[in-house]
Amino acid sequence: MVYIFTCKLLTMVITERDNALFEAGIKLGALYHQFTGAPVNISTVDSLEQAIKESISVQPYVEKISVTIDRNMVTSRTGEKFKYCELEGRMLEVEARITFGGITATVGLKYDQSLDYPLMCIIDIIEK
Repeated sequence: MVYIFTCKLLTMVITERDNALFEAGIKLGALYHQFTGAPVNISTVDSLEQAIKESISVQPYVEKISVTIDRNMVTSRTGEKFKYCELEGRMLEVEARITFGGITATVGLKYDQSLDYPLMCIIDIIEK
């Protein structure tokens, strides 16, 4: 299916593929900005992973999502006095499958050590 989007001086054709990738980007961006900074320690990491997964999975077009928080990073950043740290983007490894119409986009978020940055990426696109 093709959508026609009109905005003041601009008219363009938006495809299902465009929408699938847009929705996938929204999911990863929402996840990243909603949950980074959340308090976490080794005792709460499982429940935070589950909360992130459940929060994103109820959004439109999400077929599947997996979330893993790097426990070694959590342990190494946990303070002695207060016994917790803040969730950082570099601690997250996420993979999500988003389906819009006949297009399924699999996207991810993973820390890239060489860039010292948590990168979002397109893993796969399947047209049915």
